[in-house]
Amino acid sequence: MNDTPKLPSSDIPEAWDAKEAWRVFGIMSEFVSATDRLAHIHPAVSVFGSARMKPDHPYYKLCEEISRLLSDAGFSVISGGGPGIMEAANKGAFYGKSPSVGLNIQLPHEQSNNPYQNISQSFQHFFARKVMFVKFAHAYVVMPGGYGTLDELMEALTLVQTGKTRRMPIILVGSKFWGGMLDWFKTSLLEEKMISPGDIDLIQLIDNPVEIVNAIFKHYESSGFEPTEAERERQLYL
Repeated sequence: MNDTPKLPSSDIPEAWDAKEAWRVFGIMSEFVSATDRLAHIHPAVSVFGSARMKPDHPYYKLCEEISRLLSDAGFSVISGGGPGIMEAANKGAFYGKSPSVGLNIQLPHEQSNNPYQNISQSFQHFFARKVMFVKFAHAYVVMPGGYGTLDELMEALTLVQTGKTRRMPIILVGSKFWGGMLDWFKTSLLEEKMISPGDIDLIQLIDNPVEIVNAIFKHYESSGFEPTEAERERQLYL
């Protein structure tokens, strides 16, 4: 007697196959629409952080200050368009001199679009939205956050580390919050040779808003904000 388990036979109707195929056009539409709307937000900084921070929280107020300084310095500020740190980022930029951009995602909970957006773009697919955070960013500012924030941070680090996008500032804000993770990077990832020594240098830990803006400008002093032809080509394959 053969007791080897078998996968159940597929009972997915052909209609589902057709629906999956048509979904590709929806994905294409999101890419085209977002690229067209965001083409002129240059230069820009993507800001990540928790959706759960209330307006009276110190992280919210700090993010708002950072974003206002970035906006006044000439950077469009891109956030996830929702509440918490995302709202703080958009709010700071909204009252600054440069556009406040929200890349809104449709979720069953947590996400409701904040009102501080000069440019608001909606997505159904996380991966299409994530490409836009990368495609138009000249720096990342990462505030304290949960799984979503960690996901965006690791995505940014991976793309820069592997050369799939140009090297740019990745700035963590909140020494107390991020310190333990960075210690673990050094004592576990680096010591176990899971990453190279230079990979640690991809991250900066800065708490002062003015120093954050200065660090971004300093990075581009020699190269400028315009990507090279080779860098543009690489970004086509994010």
